[in-house]
Amino acid sequence: MTTDIYVTETFETIAQPASFPIAEVRAQFPALAESFVFFDNAAGAQVPQIVLDAVMNHLLHCNVQRGGCYPKSVEVDRVIATARAKVALLLNASEPDEVAFGMNATSFIRLVSLAIAQGLAPERNQIIVTDLDHDANVATWLALRGMGADVIFWRMRDDRRLHVEDLVPLLSERTRLVACTAVSHALGTLVDVPAVAAAAHAAGAELFVDCVHYTPHALIDVQAWGCDYLVCSGYKAFSPHMGFLWGRREKLRSLPTFREDFIPDEPPHKIEAGTFIFENVAGMAAAVDYIESLGAGLMGKGSNDPRARIVAAMTAIRDREQSLSREMLRVLNENGAIIYGEQAAEARVPTLCFNLPGVHPADVTNFMSDRGIGIRDGHMYAPRLMGRLGLAMDSGVVRASLVHYNTLDEIGRFEEALRAFQSAR
Repeated sequence: MTTDIYVTETFETIAQPASFPIAEVRAQFPALAESFVFFDNAAGAQVPQIVLDAVMNHLLHCNVQRGGCYPKSVEVDRVIATARAKVALLLNASEPDEVAFGMNATSFIRLVSLAIAQGLAPERNQIIVTDLDHDANVATWLALRGMGADVIFWRMRDDRRLHVEDLVPLLSERTRLVACTAVSHALGTLVDVPAVAAAAHAAGAELFVDCVHYTPHALIDVQAWGCDYLVCSGYKAFSPHMGFLWGRREKLRSLPTFREDFIPDEPPHKIEAGTFIFENVAGMAAAVDYIESLGAGLMGKGSNDPRARIVAAMTAIRDREQSLSREMLRVLNENGAIIYGEQAAEARVPTLCFNLPGVHPADVTNFMSDRGIGIRDGHMYAPRLMGRLGLAMDSGVVRASLVHYNTLDEIGRFEEALRAFQSAR
């Protein structure tokens, strides 16, 4: 079983320009016109103008309930169907109806976990979780112990990575499901999702992937990955607050769900019982349009294939973010920071957790805030990860999280502030 880090550039080679069009990209994000440095993107990225326009247009022109025969209601149905198709394209799903919309990833994790718990058999009741994940993808599964689940941990090694060869001995004919992230929301460490899927399936188990933090950083391909379920919250992926669940159609069809009798017992309708925030779903569709337009600009007139444009965009984003990771790693290392996680830019995204020796994390974030730089401190909603790092929940770490619209100049401002903080101590 391979344990190499999964790199998303496994698709056809696409010609890229010599440099990333950062000025054009930043011009599309109104919030970036401020002098403030957004280095807290793991808590929520900024949105481009095309997303703002989509949300406003929906609220102005079709802020009504779906399912009616009059034009404004018909338009809501069209918006939802379009968004479903666009998100399916982003994920490389087999069909749009494998995508369900709702409030956030956490609510979908709970929905799937409760559904799976209803069908747990004593001979296949084992669920494997990790100590690298956000607690939403850990505590939700641990709660099933009271419903007959045997939940065990796949633990990261001291290098702060999950190794598939450590998962394999945990798998057996009793394993029902493996739940893991695609990339750590705290450490920025990538997980080899295809290898995890292959190992889980070899044991007859399913794979549930938390993709919330991965989506803005690299290309998703649920067909190539081989996972069975995937959840995302759009707010990290240049969209308003909303969430979506992807699942293989046969898996979603077999899930028992809580629904009214008038809701069809077919995906995605059986999963979308109740009204979600339609304008934010329109915003998510526009976020996919933003990514596709970035790819179109990179490819020029080379392709009219929407998926190829997404591949081009996310490949370029991944390349750019590796350069941001390298520079942030240099700054933190040269300033004596303790970095928790992978040092190789190729094996991570530009999300970095660190501490300065003898310094409370909040002192660093407050100092940065006074200088117009937004970073975060705390436990990052990962109590088991904090425990593995030997850190207290009431202090935790400092996290700086970048995306493709951040710049080397902003990292320079961060370095200058970090040096000023060190000098002031």
